Amino acid sequence: MSRLVLVLNGPNLNLLGKRQPHIYGHETLADVEADCRLLAGELGLELRFHQSNREYELIDWIHEARETAGGIVINPAAFTHTSVAILDALHMFEGPVIEVHISNVHKREAFRHHSYVSLRADGVIAGLGTMGYQLGLRRVAQLLDQAKA
Repeated sequence: MSRLVLVLNGPNLNLLGKRQPHIYGHETLADVEADCRLLAGELGLELRFHQSNREYELIDWIHEARETAGGIVINPAAFTHTSVAILDALHMFEGPVIEVHISNVHKREAFRHHSYVSLRADGVIAGLGTMGYQLGLRRVAQLLDQAKA
């Protein structure tokens, strides 16, 4: 099984560190990527890190993952609450999927309490800041190791 993990980020995460730092913190997406790359190396994972404000690009990366990746860590951002298309794409992916949210979505507006992605995710991490990405990578590595055994 592939040790390649895709880390996918949805809309507005390109503004991480600038957008609502009282909710999302001061770290940038580049900081998150650097932390993920460092940890991936320690875990023996290969990493592809993407961000898009376009739903179709996220779907295309998920489709690509079907042939190349062992796991996906995804922060779908606002698409969490709206995208049946991303859910459908994730249903076609056979490896582990971990859903990550920087903020605690359950302490926010009611519409943020529902996640389409959670219907497919093998785990959901919310409210732990950007550390959630690292925890997601650790869990994917663990699940890949278990599948290999």
